[in-house]
Amino acid sequence: MSQTVRPAPARVLLLGFGAIGRHVATLLAPERDAGLLQLRAAERNVASHGHRSVPGVELVTTGQDTDCPTWPEALSEADLVVECAGVDAAGEYGPEVIAAGIDLVLTSVGALADPDLARTLLSGPGRLWVTNGAIGGFDVLAAAADADGLDSVRIRTTKLPTSLLRPWMAPDEVERLHALRPEDGPLTVFAGGPAEAIERFPANVNVAVGLAWATRGRPGAGVGVDVGVDGADGGDLPEDAELLRRSLERVQVELVADAAAQRSRHEILATGPAGRIELAFESAPSPENPKTSGMTALSVTRTIRQALDLRG
Repeated sequence: MSQTVRPAPARVLLLGFGAIGRHVATLLAPERDAGLLQLRAAERNVASHGHRSVPGVELVTTGQDTDCPTWPEALSEADLVVECAGVDAAGEYGPEVIAAGIDLVLTSVGALADPDLARTLLSGPGRLWVTNGAIGGFDVLAAAADADGLDSVRIRTTKLPTSLLRPWMAPDEVERLHALRPEDGPLTVFAGGPAEAIERFPANVNVAVGLAWATRGRPGAGVGVDVGVDGADGGDLPEDAELLRRSLERVQVELVADAAAQRSRHEILATGPAGRIELAFESAPSPENPKTSGMTALSVTRTIRQALDLRG
């Protein structure tokens, strides 16, 4: 009787082990328990994260720790890297991952607002997977954009006033946000494009850049790009980066402070020859951090499973 050969477990490396990373690790417990997946998580200061460890997850250092594996060691053994550490980390480590021919799941989609970084991350040989994050409906939006059916795309994000406080704000702006009461109604804090928004509100506009990615449209014939539901692409992608740049110029972003908001809310309005598309999303907070959307980790986990399924 022949024996079934069990495939080697996929080696997944999380870049960052904060609220999103830990939530993702918990959601992947079924695969880890079944021996289908080995999970590592990289942090600059491993010692400070020791008390937040998740069973079955080995910590890796990007810093100077000497009693655990290093980032270069872990990267050389990884089948898939999942960025959960923010835009700066995506820019610092993402190009190295892609250049090594390793697939990268990008959680901090706002990194694609930098045209040079976007071009690098889309140049391969590793494949870039762009997560949906806290919003969805991208299949419908992408279908409309692929047919050149969208003229305008807008996203309106509403949050509690304190969630939009930034260090650069003048004292009167800070005071106004602190003083905002539910009966005052919504207050528009920012209106403009994603590129400007991510400079001023980097923690709040990943969804806007993700929307631009989803509505960039298809490259022209002959480029040979296969665009998946979650934005997995392969091959030569200079035109895809250019489409994204144009899409970032089209998408309009509005950030609104509302003391009556129970949850963060994202409202999308896209119009054009394809019709009028309105979508709204409110997600429960992450169990790891109430300031983070729980939907983000769910989206990242689904993208990881898709990437691993494609790997076979």
